[in-house]
Amino acid sequence: MSTPEPEQDYSAAAEVALVKKRRGFGERMWLDLRKAPWSAWFGIIVLCIYVFVAVFAPFLAPYGEAQVFSTPFAPWGEEHRFGTDQIGRDIFTRLIYGARNTIGIAFATTLLSFFIGGGLGLVAAISRGWVDQLLSRFVDVLMAIPALIFALMLLSIFGSTILSLIIIIAVLDSTRVFRLTRSVAVNVVVMDYVEAARLRGEGLRWVMRREILPNIMPPLVAEFGLRFCFVFLTIAALSFLGLGIQPPTADWGTMVRENANLIQFAQYDLKTALTPFLPAGAIALLTVAVNFIVDWFLYKTSGLRDEH
Repeated sequence: MSTPEPEQDYSAAAEVALVKKRRGFGERMWLDLRKAPWSAWFGIIVLCIYVFVAVFAPFLAPYGEAQVFSTPFAPWGEEHRFGTDQIGRDIFTRLIYGARNTIGIAFATTLLSFFIGGGLGLVAAISRGWVDQLLSRFVDVLMAIPALIFALMLLSIFGSTILSLIIIIAVLDSTRVFRLTRSVAVNVVVMDYVEAARLRGEGLRWVMRREILPNIMPPLVAEFGLRFCFVFLTIAALSFLGLGIQPPTADWGTMVRENANLIQFAQYDLKTALTPFLPAGAIALLTVAVNFIVDWFLYKTSGLRDEH
């Protein structure tokens, strides 16, 4: 009796099982989406629209990002759908490019903060001892300083470039990620399978990547959504104060600051007075949408089920 045939059967069976597993995961995801509440669907749709606008901004915008026209503060009309700002730049165009700049920078900053805070949090939870104490006390010192004031001071020193903005906010925000990662990882580090992996001689990176990280992903994913909202609002606040994303780069926080004076002309031209509310509304809508998605994800991963 030859051996190749059973090996071929085993490989074929493994391939079929893998296909069924992938198909089952897709079906479960679709079923979860079908059962999702209206708030989650609202958040997903809004987020998809924002991402689409951010990715295809050069094709959707009618004019250039920094293109200046001869009429400042032009009224709403066919040529300029939402008018122009104080130096004649098209508001609608800058709203579209603002989605790319504000969301893109906030997403990159959140990723970096999770890379720094999550990595150090896992190291502290696994190593314990003096490493844990040193990292935890350093994080406590950073968290004792108000983040917005600290960010304003550092940006005044190092300049308000996009790179410095991302690094400074990511480092300050990573302290919150460190605390969460360490707190959830400490409960997993003491599990038997983690001890078994360490006794087998597995390295620190392997244990972090294969044993601990998969078991703490749900709270980290939910925190990622919340951190993104906080970072997004922080960048908008810094831009409103003049130390965030600098002109001519379009940014929603800067647009609110530049057009805020139009509100006082509401009795003469209501549409023009609504101009600063457009970027403010875009900020608020994205924040609400992401929070809806995070709330639904937390519900799904908490193990709770409706009894209706």
